[in-house]
Amino acid sequence: MKTISENACFGGTQGVYSHSSDSCACDMTFALFLPAEAKDGPVPLLWFLSGLTCTHENAMTKAGAQAWAAEQGIALVFPDTSPRGEDVANDEAYDLGQGAGFYVNATQTPWAPHFRMWDYITEELPALLDDNFALDMDRQAITGHSMGGHGALTMAMSLPERFRSVSAFAPISNPTASDWGRKQFTAYLGNDEASWAAHDATLLMQEKGFDGPILVDTGTNDQFIDLLKPEAFALAVNARRQQATLRLQPGYDHSYFFISTFMEEHVAFHADALYA
Repeated sequence: MKTISENACFGGTQGVYSHSSDSCACDMTFALFLPAEAKDGPVPLLWFLSGLTCTHENAMTKAGAQAWAAEQGIALVFPDTSPRGEDVANDEAYDLGQGAGFYVNATQTPWAPHFRMWDYITEELPALLDDNFALDMDRQAITGHSMGGHGALTMAMSLPERFRSVSAFAPISNPTASDWGRKQFTAYLGNDEASWAAHDATLLMQEKGFDGPILVDTGTNDQFIDLLKPEAFALAVNARRQQATLRLQPGYDHSYFFISTFMEEHVAFHADALYA
């Protein structure tokens, strides 16, 4: 692992690191905020999965999360959204290829050799963090934005007991029900629609649910709201009688202005679960 930068931040340290990834067969970069309490022992960890076109840097610099994490004594990890490099397949579209990993293990050409973001986020990066930093991996929570909200919800429901809580900002909630989502899943996972269900939060809610609290915020002026399908997820939550707080925030769009506005509430929400 290579240290790219480390800066003092709200009494703790905001670091950026890179390493050679076995899952993605390329170098990967992630950011990690450690609060002051990490100097004295392991601290809880909150994952933030970013959305389309983002890197580790977007949420690290725009979400305003470190101040609230420092207040709660919680670490934050900001992974990248996809593999990158000259040898990594890409596409001219913003929603496929580099910057658009969708947190799946691709099975199709040309994506399969590198696009194994599910394994990277759920197996490889947690092990690396556990080995190198003062983190309490028995106390984890997860959140994300848009494509990252999709990843956060699907991982929380697919990995029982891994995360104590899950939240999302404007998540892609029902991708198998839109032509747009079906395009990405066909590219990465092929035509077997049965394999898509493991990466659709609405279908997972119908099948499994989540043994813990859920918080989801979506702006009523979100320019992608028809693709996000918050109403489908809400119907699945209601049908399952799942513990969840689902909010439509009037006037907010899909931007980091929206995320930063409600970040304090999301961090506090996770702190309640992490310190319960």
